[in-house]
Amino acid sequence: MRGNNTNRYTEDDFFNNGPCPPCRLAINEETGRLKWCTGGDDTWRFRVRLMLLIPAVLLPIAIIFIALSRSQVTDKFPRHRTYPIRTTQEHTKSHFNGENYNVLLPSSDSKEIQRSIGGNEDEDEIRISEMRTSYVPSNVHFLRRSSKRRKRDVNMESPFDVDASLTTVSSEQQEDVSSLPKNSYIAKHDKRKKNDYSVVKSIDEVHERILHKDTRKRIASGVTQKTTAGTSTDGTDYFPLDYYPELEVEFDRPYAYGDTDYEDNSKEEPADYTITKEKEHSDEVESLNHRYRKNKDDDKEGRSQGETDPKAEQISTYSVSIGNVYGRWPLTDRHDNDAPPDFLTFWKDEGNSESIREVQARMMLQYMDKTADPCKDFYQYACGNWEKRNPIPKDKAGYDTFEMLRESLDTVLKELLEDKVPHNIELNTDDATVKAKYHFQSCMNYEILEQRMEQPLIRLLDELGGWPILKPDWDSEKFDWLLLVAQLRLYNNDILISEWVGPDIKNSDQYVIQFDQTSLGLPTRDYFLQPSNMIYLNAYKNYFIKVATLLGASLQNATLHANELIEFETKLAKITSSPDERRNVSELYQRMSVGELRSIVPQIDWHRYLSIVLARPVDISEQVVVFALQYVQDLVNLLSETEPRTIANYLLWRFVRHRVNNLDDRFQEAKQKFYYILFGREQAPPRWKNCVSQVNANMGIAVGSMFVRKYFDENSKNDTLSMTREIQESFRELLNHTSWIDDETKRLASEKVNAMLLRIGYPDFILQPHLLNERYKDVIIHPDKYFENTLNILQHLTRVEQDRLGSSVNKTLWNTAPAVVNAYYSRNKNQIMFPAGILQPPFYHRYFPRSLNYGGIGVVIGHEITHGFDDKGRLFDKDGNLHRWWKNEAIDGFHERAKCLIDQYSRYTVSEVGAQIDGVNTQGENIADNGGIKQAFRAYERWLYMNGDKDETLPGISATGKQLFFLNFAQVWCGSMRPEAAKNKLKTAVHAPGKFRVIGTLSNSKDFAEVFQCLPGTPMNPVNKCSVW
Repeated sequence: MRGNNTNRYTEDDFFNNGPCPPCRLAINEETGRLKWCTGGDDTWRFRVRLMLLIPAVLLPIAIIFIALSRSQVTDKFPRHRTYPIRTTQEHTKSHFNGENYNVLLPSSDSKEIQRSIGGNEDEDEIRISEMRTSYVPSNVHFLRRSSKRRKRDVNMESPFDVDASLTTVSSEQQEDVSSLPKNSYIAKHDKRKKNDYSVVKSIDEVHERILHKDTRKRIASGVTQKTTAGTSTDGTDYFPLDYYPELEVEFDRPYAYGDTDYEDNSKEEPADYTITKEKEHSDEVESLNHRYRKNKDDDKEGRSQGETDPKAEQISTYSVSIGNVYGRWPLTDRHDNDAPPDFLTFWKDEGNSESIREVQARMMLQYMDKTADPCKDFYQYACGNWEKRNPIPKDKAGYDTFEMLRESLDTVLKELLEDKVPHNIELNTDDATVKAKYHFQSCMNYEILEQRMEQPLIRLLDELGGWPILKPDWDSEKFDWLLLVAQLRLYNNDILISEWVGPDIKNSDQYVIQFDQTSLGLPTRDYFLQPSNMIYLNAYKNYFIKVATLLGASLQNATLHANELIEFETKLAKITSSPDERRNVSELYQRMSVGELRSIVPQIDWHRYLSIVLARPVDISEQVVVFALQYVQDLVNLLSETEPRTIANYLLWRFVRHRVNNLDDRFQEAKQKFYYILFGREQAPPRWKNCVSQVNANMGIAVGSMFVRKYFDENSKNDTLSMTREIQESFRELLNHTSWIDDETKRLASEKVNAMLLRIGYPDFILQPHLLNERYKDVIIHPDKYFENTLNILQHLTRVEQDRLGSSVNKTLWNTAPAVVNAYYSRNKNQIMFPAGILQPPFYHRYFPRSLNYGGIGVVIGHEITHGFDDKGRLFDKDGNLHRWWKNEAIDGFHERAKCLIDQYSRYTVSEVGAQIDGVNTQGENIADNGGIKQAFRAYERWLYMNGDKDETLPGISATGKQLFFLNFAQVWCGSMRPEAAKNKLKTAVHAPGKFRVIGTLSNSKDFAEVFQCLPGTPMNPVNKCSVW
């Protein structure tokens, strides 16, 4: 660089032709600062003065502008609210030690927006024995800050907060920390104005920041290597995700042996895993990661960051102020109340037959890629423009038609839950719908959640004996692991041992106590056992560390215990059985008395455990069914060689992990970082979505009552029932023409079809207030106590379930929330169910051409009927009992044809992640897809024959009714998914990705090939086809 001379120049020299050479840097002798020496001519002198003048003018203007901007933030966030601050040391010793440390914090009056992850049906329908399948204190306290700073702090696009793999701090880092005040410091780089409060951080936070800074590159590099090794970073194939969630995936529920849903709508995390009791074989109309049992039309997806919903200003007559996260919880980049106009038209029932069809035609055309050859790739033809028009929102792991519908339904439910409660209603009301609204209010009341912080959870942990990681004086001599497991079961948590009361799969009229192996903290055992999954294991560890430090543990202590917990859970994963080892339910089933179980596993006091859970004495002659006897024996050995402190830490971690969902947003931010690694989700959803999902998951019958009264079209219930009868007849016809089944097996199969119980729309009792209120009479809900409300619901669900023991199974009982987008088949009830939430476009509309309705809800109906005869459904008879009722030749014929489908789907590769579909694990759903579309098309052809002059098409689409049938079926599966979520799905799902549900099913359909005139040997019309039914 020029200007390295050693001469010094005065101010006069600088401006008056002194010895300063032109165009060089010089040092002003008086100020000691560098100056640009221009020489002495007037032109340069003028330019220099002008250069000095410009900043002098612009600086005051900039200051005024900033002051005005900050005043707007100040208006939104008044300063006068206080919160207690505790340091790690103070929290560890005792709960505040009776002292409160207060600091001014902003309050917020506008709504906070966040989303939940879960939304399952009620407790009765989610247990393993229900056999249902479906179509498918913190170390950082935020004070007043600029909006820019707030948003930066909560943007979860980077998952790195604490590197749990590090257990030491370098000497240089220790030096940096030691120079700080003992308990807190003002952030070194937070340069603020005089009145702008800084962030108070503990020394643990400093360590965390240093570790984060030093290791970001190393971890990011690991992520990159992992991605390039077997995945494509721009993979877009839709892949439905089982837990999900919004996989909010609580992996704490036993696997289902008989219930399936049409689509895997598991969210990343179901609203409350502990509540929802995930089922492995959910056969819902799947689409993503996160159990999303929600969203009707895309009615109001969200508003831009920082904006609030005008309607949201008043939520109840109790003046509950609902805070706006405004950056504390990252908002979705979609518009919260901006549902697509087309879906809004459907929901509000605006228009007539002509306008409704125009709307549907426009939507279908938008998704299509007309340049694609339908005989080469029908998914590309039907859905080629989907992703372009519907990019995955940052708050989702994937996005598809199902999720779009759930978002719309959520918006409608939000409006219902926001309706004011009349002034004359008491807080202790028996009105179930008011309780649901109070529950929603308590979830949305961020101001109170922020005031209470982690205190409700800390109190609960103390009641449970204390979490050792927070209590240095924890006494291992007093620890009773079985007592703690039983206590957690009372909150509907199954940890180490899964227990529930449900119908006996061999005697479906009788309730029986059942035991199974535990679920794990990650989706499958492979996450713990495969070295290639280390990145996910580290993310899981980091999540534990962050939650523990937020609750008061030191970073060093949390990291130490995290390593112990991961080691223990890895050993736990090793003694669990894989899904392949658990496919034969008959071999797993072992029925015995409590006394017999005690003699086999005497190390566990089963009598004592059950007496606590059932809240009554249990006789040793009481019958139980055990599905994992070897696991229980291995568990006893594992526990005997594990430190009590580690066992207690693990049990309470699995409990804490769920309960932090009911605390303030610091914990949601921590979870978001975990989900970023696990599912690729870039932002946490807005709060209102989380709250809607939680309420619908926990009080779905009450929410469904409000929904049905205002939005459900009764005509759809009758029409769907009629279509179901027609499609049942189609199955009987196919059965009669099946040559590989003997006559006796055909007769019994036909009886099973005839005996299927049909549940459509909603149960009648939800429209009778006294019956609805009776269901929730024991549930106490307070509009300000979200944490306690959730606990009350959990305890209520547990009581209801355990109290079934000794009573007869009522197979006509409906316990599924009506306002969900899914369909179900229950194997041990032989029942199919179509909730009100799925009876909407694109599945059904009274103004749609019949081709769309048969290609939509008709295929769903056929799919659920076929589940009664898939690889697992065929094992249950017409009464829902597990026994051998097929002849050997029929069994051999079934296996031969099922193997064809297994081989076909196993050849499909999700190119974006470089992995193949598991044809064995997905065979049940593939059998149902292939059978369902064949039955629905037969029923449609019969309708055409009877109503030839009524077949209609859609305006602007040059397709026949039969072509529209297949087009609507395919567009149900339009969507895309992030590579991380897709990889997760391939490891866990029982459904194939949507793309291959279309291609696999239609390439086996002779009807499709004929309708689209595909030549033999083309990709969509292979010469060799697979078919079971």
